[in-house]
Amino acid sequence: MIYTVTFNPSLDYIVSVDHFKLGLTNRTSSELILPGGKGLNVSMVLGNLGIENTALGFVAGFTGEEIVRRIEQMGVKADLIPINHGISRINLKLKSIDGTEINGRGPEISQENVQKLMEKLEVLRAGDALVLAGSIPNSMPDDIYRRIVERLCGRDVMIAVDATRELLVNVLEYHPFLIKPNNYELGEIFGKELKVREEVIPYAKKLQEMGAVNVLVSMAGEGAVLAAEDGSVWDVPAPKGKLINGVGAGDSMVAGFLAGWMEKKNYKHAFCMGVAAGSASAFSELLATKEEIEKLYQQVIFANQGRRCYT
Repeated sequence: MIYTVTFNPSLDYIVSVDHFKLGLTNRTSSELILPGGKGLNVSMVLGNLGIENTALGFVAGFTGEEIVRRIEQMGVKADLIPINHGISRINLKLKSIDGTEINGRGPEISQENVQKLMEKLEVLRAGDALVLAGSIPNSMPDDIYRRIVERLCGRDVMIAVDATRELLVNVLEYHPFLIKPNNYELGEIFGKELKVREEVIPYAKKLQEMGAVNVLVSMAGEGAVLAAEDGSVWDVPAPKGKLINGVGAGDSMVAGFLAGWMEKKNYKHAFCMGVAAGSASAFSELLATKEEIEKLYQQVIFANQGRRCYT
């Protein structure tokens, strides 16, 4: 079983506004409401690929109820802990101005709630997988990822972490199976600006030296890089397509990689599945479907140029 953890789920209100102007009343030309949060995105794409999984985390208030309703409607098993105060956050994403977002804070999560999550993690056994993804609320201890990974150490649980800076670096000593920074996050860790795939490779290997088993680096339109456990390093340009919605593309890459690895235990296949899933979500209004991923997989796997393996 794959479990995902989202500490601060959201309802994402995605709107387009033609000719947006500050200081004036603007009206939407399109709008969409989706459940959000990196772990939930991973769960939804896994579900689209037909892989059973359980979404863990916290929800509160009427927005929390709506998050649960929507993800269950999508076929995802939800085991989210209800918080009795506040509401789950609403994130406004303005499509008309690329990358412009206003994200809510979400409810405060008490130590008692954290302990409830820890108890739910006790069911994980050898062969299970856990995905820790996204930022954490200010009310939570900043070493929570490390505490979770440490708690599961020695159980042969496959752990994937998609987080930034200290949240990511602090788990490396426990040898997570997969980490997925993007090139900007990777650059932040080492104080470098990394723009092209060739620049990313040595720093992905450094994270392996620090403890990560596999390092998957997403690079948006530049493609992706994988430094794999077996010593191989794969890089591939992004598939061709029109960017429609970049939200959730990195999470989809994690889901695709895990799905590919569990299917064939082959790093090349897992990498290509990850790239295909991430790109398919970027080229779609919603998160990628199985059919969209399979179509792009063929483009990735049979690309005649840009796909290289270093050993």
